[in-house]
Amino acid sequence: MSGFIVTACGRASRSTPADAKDSGVPAAPAAAPTLLLLGTSLTAGYGLDPADAWSTRLQEKLDSSGLAFHVINAGVSGETSSDALHRIDWLLSQGTPAVIVVETGANDALRGQSLDSIAANVNAIVARLDSLRPRPAIVVAGMEALPNLGRAYGTGFSRIFPAAAAAHHAHYLPFLLAGVAGVESLNQADGIHPNREGSLRVADNVWRVLHPILDSVQAAHGHL
Repeated sequence: MSGFIVTACGRASRSTPADAKDSGVPAAPAAAPTLLLLGTSLTAGYGLDPADAWSTRLQEKLDSSGLAFHVINAGVSGETSSDALHRIDWLLSQGTPAVIVVETGANDALRGQSLDSIAANVNAIVARLDSLRPRPAIVVAGMEALPNLGRAYGTGFSRIFPAAAAAHHAHYLPFLLAGVAGVESLNQADGIHPNREGSLRVADNVWRVLHPILDSVQAAHGHL
């Protein structure tokens, strides 16, 4: 996609992090369709060298597979689903991505926010993306709540994401942190954010779902 501008934090890389909005930088060559990652600190790569963030690992997989997409890391640490909903129009004003991954809700669950409120926000985000023309391929990442919130809350929370994906004909990426959450050796000292090895696992989780989607998008636009 052409002319997409995001904000960057830390060291610039081809997979560009966007943890703040005060220093816009060109993020992609004009010819490169964009894969936008809307997310929290789990996407931003909190506590990691930018080279070790899963977004960077994803870009490496794209490059080695000959898929001509440019990853834009628009993860913001501490962001809730309400914050993401308020930010989405600003991101889209920079240009329309070819593919967008939505990772949100984890901070809502950490704060024990209302399931109805979280569901409304996630649905509004995906509905907004569904309304775009040309419509990007949309991927909703699944998330799970910590067990201390109780079984009912955890079950209700985990159902929000596949339901939003189904309601708006989006793709669903089962639990982003599958195989990583709760594994001490794959997380930082806080027990929440993946470490370097955990980030590699997350990149694999995302790649398994994204690869066929990106193949289809690129095939549909043979000039990419």
